[in-house]
Amino acid sequence: MTERTGQDRAESPAGDQAEDAMRQLTRLQSGEKGALFTSDLTVNEFLLVREVGFRPLGLVLGTSVYHVGIQFGRWSKNQELTKLSQAMYHARELAMSRMEAEASALGADGIVGVRLDIEFKEFGSDIAEFIAVGTAVKADGADPGPGETWLNNKGKPFTSNLSGQDFWTLIRAGYAPLDMVMGSCVYHVAHQRFGQVLSASGRNVEIEPYTQALYDARELAMSRMRAEGEALEAEGIVAVQLKQHSHTWGSHTTEFFAIGTAVRPLREDHIIDRPTMVLSLDA
Repeated sequence: MTERTGQDRAESPAGDQAEDAMRQLTRLQSGEKGALFTSDLTVNEFLLVREVGFRPLGLVLGTSVYHVGIQFGRWSKNQELTKLSQAMYHARELAMSRMEAEASALGADGIVGVRLDIEFKEFGSDIAEFIAVGTAVKADGADPGPGETWLNNKGKPFTSNLSGQDFWTLIRAGYAPLDMVMGSCVYHVAHQRFGQVLSASGRNVEIEPYTQALYDARELAMSRMRAEGEALEAEGIVAVQLKQHSHTWGSHTTEFFAIGTAVRPLREDHIIDRPTMVLSLDA
């Protein structure tokens, strides 16, 4: 068979590319020898994931380009901007569900090392791309426990933002990831009145309305994340991150975003490997 040149490939119809993608997908699903996998895991992470009984299938991606609108309110009071909260959550959920769909098409049991990022685009200050990316994996000898499946109770591949090292530790200790859970809250912190600014000038004093606003916003994000974990019947949520971003809304409007990995027990006993001291031979 003669090799096609770059020009030949450029002139090939789109149907040929689709057929090539389907053939590659079939090879990955069947585990055919020579099927090439892709992964953003480091070398150490890849080897640890393999050691604990999972085989990488490929890098999976979900994306959503979303117009995040505006919401008007009384700027003299602390308040959640519920429409913006819902928009930020929905855009992320779209990206996550598309990543999960790619993993399901590969026949994956889960996705490890998931990253969920936002990038606001230059072609519109209110337009952002939400990106979810991770490595789809297939159980290769790993015991899923009494449920006899690694899929979560939504019938989808598990997702996890744990590193390869943390994933290895979790499985070895008798726990399994269920799903990434998240909660979002976009909150407007009231502007101080001129008299309040003057009264606090030159003094060490807590600005209680600001304290209360930031506390309430974080609690809303955390409670929504916990509610997702409870819906999954998780035992707990690990590797929780609580992030704060103003994005493009200005200094008084902030998103609080909570995300973590809900986990379930694989067995009743949880034996944690004791750390082993490693002595380097390098000078």
